Amino acid sequence: MTKLQRLSVEVFPPKSDEAEAQLFDTLDALAPLAPDYVSVTYGAGGSTQARSLGVVDRLLGQHKLDVAAHLTCVGQSRVEVDALANAWWHKGIRRIVALRGDAQGEGGYRPHADGYVNAADLTAGLKQLHPFTIAVGAYPEKHPDSADMAACIANLKAKQDAGADCAITQFFFDADTYLRWLDQARKAGVSLAMIPGIMPIMSFAGITRFAAQCQASIPDAVGEAFAKAGEDKAAQRAVSVELCADLCRRLIAGGVEHMHFYTLNRPELTLAVADAIGYRPAARAA
Repeated sequence: MTKLQRLSVEVFPPKSDEAEAQLFDTLDALAPLAPDYVSVTYGAGGSTQARSLGVVDRLLGQHKLDVAAHLTCVGQSRVEVDALANAWWHKGIRRIVALRGDAQGEGGYRPHADGYVNAADLTAGLKQLHPFTIAVGAYPEKHPDSADMAACIANLKAKQDAGADCAITQFFFDADTYLRWLDQARKAGVSLAMIPGIMPIMSFAGITRFAAQCQASIPDAVGEAFAKAGEDKAAQRAVSVELCADLCRRLIAGGVEHMHFYTLNRPELTLAVADAIGYRPAARAA
């Protein structure tokens, strides 16, 4: 069976000193996986800017990790975004995850009056500043704001045309959903590397709420498996690992070589899934 070649992880800026300590404990625990890079999310409007910058500095300095810093169009002018991108470039960051960002308040998404309009506009602007490697978002089940899948894929194509180098998907739980969407995107002229976003389920109730916000579907079999596990924490963990490992195996069989794990700043499930699928960093592969 083909094996996974590359793995990357995502973390979010902590909101307290205690949470920051947990974050770096998580990264220490994930170190044996030798992540290709660590992406660090960024609060809308800079709400977690200080923590984001501190985490990025520590990842670059003390931990010597390759960082993919997130940038969005929300709450900041073009001048402010460019200044931050320039600062990151001079710190040694060469990867950016360029996202439109989520709507803030009532009335849906509205760009900053003096800001980048959307992710394609942001990508083009960043490419003019420096030769960043830019990842953009992709949605195997359609972005909630897109009229239909054709429009969603057309937007992804626009991001590619603006200079994006790869795309990281929203999480999903059915391999066929991703593979069908990938085929549609390829037929529409999208040639970007498409990196599946993988979300091990820490809490079925929690992922149900999160999926509803993102309009991501949860197969009935997933709910049935967690219902059978009941309140037994060990059984829930076993179900989570096996469901996620099975998803990964199916994706690998479909030709996927790189996966991006949404860790939620916890290492246990990502480590367990990597072990279940026999993942070994290339440098230490037998």
